Amino acid sequence: MLAMKNYQNNLFTFNALVSALEKLPTIGKKSARKMAYTLAVDNAPLGLQISQAIHDCIVEIQKCSVCGALSSGETCLICLDSMRKNGTLCIVSNPRDVFLIEELGEFSGIYCVIEDYQNYNFNELIQRITKEGIQEIIFAFTPSLESDMLVMFIQEKLSHLELHFSKIAQGVPSNISLDNIDHFSLARAFSARVNT
Repeated sequence: MLAMKNYQNNLFTFNALVSALEKLPTIGKKSARKMAYTLAVDNAPLGLQISQAIHDCIVEIQKCSVCGALSSGETCLICLDSMRKNGTLCIVSNPRDVFLIEELGEFSGIYCVIEDYQNYNFNELIQRITKEGIQEIIFAFTPSLESDMLVMFIQEKLSHLELHFSKIAQGVPSNISLDNIDHFSLARAFSARVNT
């Protein structure tokens, strides 16, 4: 038993890779060990390719200075696209949600990511709404009591503007993040959005 422990402890870099992979969402120790073995032993070229891709992504990808979605430059392509400026603004709570909604193909407006509403600069949002001629705000939050309270909070901040407010339909299960909802259900919830 001691020999086995010494053997495992001696594989420091392999164990460090397993530990790092375990920190990913939904990855347990067993899965992390399988992935580490594949990337470091079975298919080392794939491991190096993934390593380089992660490095390049970390260096290049940033948050858009306008909407907060992911971008390869200071401003994302959605914010730069004049065809997207159709009077609708979709507010989400995470840049990942922009990917999900874009995959649906149901929305052709612009976005606003509010990850931390307590420290968010709503004056900038108000200026953007005025400048972009926004008429409808769509809330695409994970359905929950907390999200409903956040919607009311944001509506209060924007109440002096003449805006139509809507949110994705409640066919989406409560307290399930948007990236855990199947494509069809999310598309239906988005297209059947309701007034707030």
